[in-house]
Amino acid sequence: MEQSRTSALLQGAVQDLASGVASALHGGGHASPSGDVLRDGTANGVVLAAVRVLGADLLLPRLLFRTAPSEPERAAVQEAVRAFPPRPDAAPTVAWSHWGMVRALRRADAGLTHTPLPSLDDPDSPTSPGPPGSTVDPDTGWLRDDSWQTLTHRLALLAALAVPGEDGPVARGAQQRVVDLSRGFVRAVRRRDWRQAAGAGRWLALLRDVPETLGLDTGLDFMELMGGDDACVALQVRAARLMRTGVPV
Repeated sequence: MEQSRTSALLQGAVQDLASGVASALHGGGHASPSGDVLRDGTANGVVLAAVRVLGADLLLPRLLFRTAPSEPERAAVQEAVRAFPPRPDAAPTVAWSHWGMVRALRRADAGLTHTPLPSLDDPDSPTSPGPPGSTVDPDTGWLRDDSWQTLTHRLALLAALAVPGEDGPVARGAQQRVVDLSRGFVRAVRRRDWRQAAGAGRWLALLRDVPETLGLDTGLDFMELMGGDDACVALQVRAARLMRTGVPV
């Protein structure tokens, strides 16, 4: 019973955070994406876990619209990075999500937005992805070897890494498999898996050489309609539209 209650609280916190980010994207980055959720600070374990689930997207409006994150936003992401480091045997999505959070923090700390950053290889940094001597960039073999179905699933979970101007290993790997990702997008829409479809759609809005026959814009409209009250779907759709219409880079 307690586990079910905690899970429900976590899902609610994720939805609240995602709703704030979606609203900030819709409003040109002027609203705070944190809303009221971060007011109690990261001492709230459920809120901190929700920040880890949302990942780098908590800072997405700040990165896209070139505004400085609030101290509660930055502190929440930094604390989540410290509290939930990936284990050596972590799944690629976990490792790369952590990488994306560190990357977003480095951008914020450096006062940069879409300027490429150096490799995240400073083990003495408070936001270092791993201990001294660790390999900073996680494995990328899955980007080459995964079936198109598994690739789409994983990239959808890593949609927070789909950011204009970010020439990271995952973005480069996704670019090599645009056709496979397009197939996965169509499959997710047909299966009514709106979160997966929205995450894949965000990647496709960023990548080059997407087949014109895919009808991505129509697909985004359909997902927004069918996604209902799911703020995670709304976040991805709005991010994708911004990338389709153009944001500062």
